[in-house]
Amino acid sequence: MAFDKSLLVELSGEESKSVTRLLEKGITIPPQPRVLQELQASLARGVSDVRVLARIIAQDPGIVAMLFRVVQNAAFRKFQPFTSLEHILHTVGLQQTSNLVRVIALSSALPAKHNRKAFETYWARSQAIADLAMLIAEDRITVCNIFPDQACLAGIFHDCGVPVLMQRFSTYGKDMRLEEPGNWVALAEEDARFNADHCVIGYLVAKHWKLPDFICDSIRFHHDFRRIDNHAARTMVAILQFAIQLYSLDRGFGNAEWGAVSAEVLDELGLREEFLPELVDVILDHYHSQVS
Repeated sequence: MAFDKSLLVELSGEESKSVTRLLEKGITIPPQPRVLQELQASLARGVSDVRVLARIIAQDPGIVAMLFRVVQNAAFRKFQPFTSLEHILHTVGLQQTSNLVRVIALSSALPAKHNRKAFETYWARSQAIADLAMLIAEDRITVCNIFPDQACLAGIFHDCGVPVLMQRFSTYGKDMRLEEPGNWVALAEEDARFNADHCVIGYLVAKHWKLPDFICDSIRFHHDFRRIDNHAARTMVAILQFAIQLYSLDRGFGNAEWGAVSAEVLDELGLREEFLPELVDVILDHYHSQVS
């Protein structure tokens, strides 16, 4: 499916101009894999037979293998063990499973180019943040009404503009120092060097892949909490920011952004500062139990 340039009208004037320039320079918004398109089309037609949907997913053995890995996340522990694709579709849910397939499909749609180590760093970081976001969503579901599959989508896609830019610019990973432990993209430097914003690029990928609007908005504004009006998008950004902080704590990295947003994040998630250390320990314990 070709990229729909009408999506650019939803951006501000400067953002639209910047993205148009990048598209003219050869930036490519990745298309959805055929299996994902077939799955979504079937769901849109109202197909609910898990045997039919399982046969569609089973066309891609790589997606099948990764789907079984994703559902081992502790956020789905009440459904485990999973014995078949039909079991996953039936117990996790049809749309929820489709969301997880979208998560997996993104990795095949953005293969490594130029700097393989930077790509590997990106995927490892995004997968860890997605796993942590799922656990946060599962813990706070009664307060936030965000589901683990939605948090997984946001976690994997929130920085997906980064590999899109890495594919186009051979020096992007090196210039952004993505191989250095604890270092990540600095927005001001990204703009100065490449006249680009990975948040906006990620938003366009999410819109093109037809993610829910509130998730698209959370991707666009995950570094700009105060610009979000939509409550669900604000909550998703709060989950992402908390997941990034847990990722940083777990690896002993600094997180300069946390100090500026922590109060709003905790308020959005219905958390109190004095109970935070205990929750951090619980979530990280669950996270390590599934990756060990």
